[in-house]
Amino acid sequence: MRRQLAGAVAALLLLTACSGEEAGPPPAGGTVKIAINGWAGYEASAAVLGRLLEQELGYEVRRVELNEAQSWEGLEKGTVDVIVENWGHETEKKTYIEEKKVAVSAGRNGNRGVIGWYVPQWMADRYPDITDWRQLNKYAHLFKTDKSGNFGQLLDGDASYVTNDEALVRNLKLDYKVVYAGSEKALIRAARTATRRRTPLLMYFYEPQWLFTQIKLAKINLPPYAIGCDTDAAKVACDYPPYLLDKIVSRRFADTGGRAYELVRNFTWTNGQQNAVADDMTNNGLNADQAAQKWIDANRIVWKDWVPD
Repeated sequence: MRRQLAGAVAALLLLTACSGEEAGPPPAGGTVKIAINGWAGYEASAAVLGRLLEQELGYEVRRVELNEAQSWEGLEKGTVDVIVENWGHETEKKTYIEEKKVAVSAGRNGNRGVIGWYVPQWMADRYPDITDWRQLNKYAHLFKTDKSGNFGQLLDGDASYVTNDEALVRNLKLDYKVVYAGSEKALIRAARTATRRRTPLLMYFYEPQWLFTQIKLAKINLPPYAIGCDTDAAKVACDYPPYLLDKIVSRRFADTGGRAYELVRNFTWTNGQQNAVADDMTNNGLNADQAAQKWIDANRIVWKDWVPD
């Protein structure tokens, strides 16, 4: 009887192991430190990647809130393993990847980045030539604020964001002053207010960004970008380049991160997919983990190939 019972138990254990249905969570694989930069799209990407590292591979994820410059420094210090959304930063790439060799690129994340100057669509409708940078001085008086004094205000976000705006204003001889709003939230609030109240606004903004699904903004046509026109930061007089956003990881993580590094390297999604998660985080009452989980539950066909065997 004991032999029969033992045999039955063994068979049941074998069947369970083979089916995988009761296998439980994957074994813990260590800790991955992801830098969190201060805009919703980045947080959306980091949230989805973090949830997959935890749920599918059993890693602990530590989210480290830093600005962009601090994130690169963290790769060298060991406080950061992964930057999920890198906007160019050619100087940092030269320093940390080529010279110090403490970081490597983990490939593109699929997002296409655009940086530029925008006005509410109602302004472009009322003043059809306002989207031509050569006409901006004619309208500078519309954008004057207490912070800009006798100049028109160009509203930027956080001073740590990728921006050439002070050089552009100076080199294009525009009667404007750059004023820093301090955050993405402040830029969004200004855009919504200017659209709702039909008040003038000239602002630095970017895509991917969920706000474009809710209000209309018109992009200013700055002098066209050409390769090398932004090499000297002090002499920039051209538009921002198109960005194929990529992921940056520490060399240590690339060498020892195993399956976690493979997942980071495989992660790639579209502007629309990022915007959907960011919109849920910002407007639909979900926190980052909840918004990420909602997207993960609905999009297994998208992310299943990111997860290494």
